Amino acid sequence: MSVDWGLGRYERTAAQLLPAARAVIERAAPAPGEQVVDVGCGTGNAALLAAERGARVTGVDPAARLLEVAAGRAAAQGLDATFSRGDAASLPVADGTAGLTVSVFGAIFAPDPTAAAAEMARVTAPGGRIALSAWLPDGAVARAVRAAREAAGAAGGPPPFPWHEQEALSALFAPHGFDVTVEHAKIGFTAGSARELVEQELANHPIAVATRPALERRGEAEALPGRMVAIYEAANEDPDAFRVTSRYVIALARRRG
Repeated sequence: MSVDWGLGRYERTAAQLLPAARAVIERAAPAPGEQVVDVGCGTGNAALLAAERGARVTGVDPAARLLEVAAGRAAAQGLDATFSRGDAASLPVADGTAGLTVSVFGAIFAPDPTAAAAEMARVTAPGGRIALSAWLPDGAVARAVRAAREAAGAAGGPPPFPWHEQEALSALFAPHGFDVTVEHAKIGFTAGSARELVEQELANHPIAVATRPALERRGEAEALPGRMVAIYEAANEDPDAFRVTSRYVIALARRRG
């Protein structure tokens, strides 16, 4: 299902994911003056962090509303960043112009991973690099998302591309002349309780907002929150409130030559 990421309030999710954006940008280390393309930039987390380092940044996202949010943040901070509408398989960027192409939990939603990899490779300069992050599928958040997809009737079809696996990524990017390394990282999500987190996610996350009509048609809208709360409560790491840790990978693909 294609999701309009401008639905709901993705700004809340973006704020939660800022530490991951910092980790990806730290790993990729954009240089002052370097051209950086942020694929699936959302509200601009990674793009603005790169711009803070002096890079010249272009953020690309299919959601017009989020591009406006990102551009507003850049203007408020006086940063050199522009934002354009596009997606991972169709980037409005000239061939070989990006020293760094980055995607923080963005490219992993591309319907066609092969096309997305080819497009990111196309815009990346000789000797350049691609940095992206992807979730591991074993955490509480991933299990809760799977429960929501199943409830909405969106769990059929082939398994998703394993963006978190080095072997799969190497097979994806090697034909374009890239060598891939992967390192593991983790991020914590907190709330007053598991139920509070679920209610906030179902009310605000674009995927949750987009799938709400399907849940209602299938009679799952009332039962799903309880199932998600149970998953989160079983994984809670904070007896006085709520905290779960999700693991992800940072993949760095370097172009040979």
